[in-house]
Amino acid sequence: MAIELAKESIDLGIVVTDLEASLAFYRDTLGFVPAGEMDLPGGGTMQRLLCGTSVIKLLAPTKTPRVLAPPGGIQGATGYRYWTITVTNLEAVVASCAEAGYTIAIPLTTLRPGVVIAIVADPDGNWVELVQIG
Repeated sequence: MAIELAKESIDLGIVVTDLEASLAFYRDTLGFVPAGEMDLPGGGTMQRLLCGTSVIKLLAPTKTPRVLAPPGGIQGATGYRYWTITVTNLEAVVASCAEAGYTIAIPLTTLRPGVVIAIVADPDGNWVELVQIG
């Protein structure tokens, strides 16, 4: 039986090593809207941010996890390696990220007529794909 969605968007949890650096990227540079903070069971903090109707949860545990995600983007390992946001101002967002000192893992690239992407790395090296269609 297929799932029956109660919400048309997803919530994404990202375990971070430096909450303030991650807030500077997701909240201050990308412009995600703060939606609350809570303590984590077992110690630490979660900051919830809205990206449209999706909730991006930045989790900062009290103890740094034993294993960090391997670097290298898509080719670096199996599992979740990037996530995608569709935008209408791709060039401006990429320029803002570059000006703020974030790594542009893949610069503006036309995949096919009318579809342009770029991939930016967050402070922990997680890839965020930005797509503009049209």
